[in-house]
Amino acid sequence: MSQTTEATPPVAGAEAILDNAAIQRILPHRYPMLLIDRVLEIERRQRIVAIKNVTINEPFFAGHFPGFPIMPGVLIVEAMAQAGGALLLTEVPDRDEKLMVFTGIEKARFRRPVLPGDQLRLVMEVLAWRTTAVRLQGQAFVGEKLAAEAIITSQLVDRARAEGRRGSSTQESLSS
Repeated sequence: MSQTTEATPPVAGAEAILDNAAIQRILPHRYPMLLIDRVLEIERRQRIVAIKNVTINEPFFAGHFPGFPIMPGVLIVEAMAQAGGALLLTEVPDRDEKLMVFTGIEKARFRRPVLPGDQLRLVMEVLAWRTTAVRLQGQAFVGEKLAAEAIITSQLVDRARAEGRRGSSTQESLSS
């Protein structure tokens, strides 16, 4: 994995491979938790590049922080995970019966604040791929500057199994 800290900035009107409607057919997330707007590139089982347009209307800006709104780092990591989930779930024929859940976040680093009006370019590269799990190196850029990076691991679980655990003490292990 290269240690690139700069990337070509996205073009605001760049053509999407997947638009928001297509993303919603792949991911179970919905507003306000759907954190990717477009997918610009997909290399099957290798790489995905997605965009998150950060607007002042995001609900988290009301409290994080009043007078100096900053996108929470945990939501930047969540956006990376959603991009990675979109990559994996495009390979799963019965994805409506599955959920992608976090199993690990490593080496998360936040390099610069993400502000209203920024466009996050999420670059996810596969480090390891299994039928039911994936390990990804993620980078989030604003323009040419690296804003955040992390290694994310996720597992594919049966939706029925996950829903059956609702209310049990293992719920925390299934939330993303």
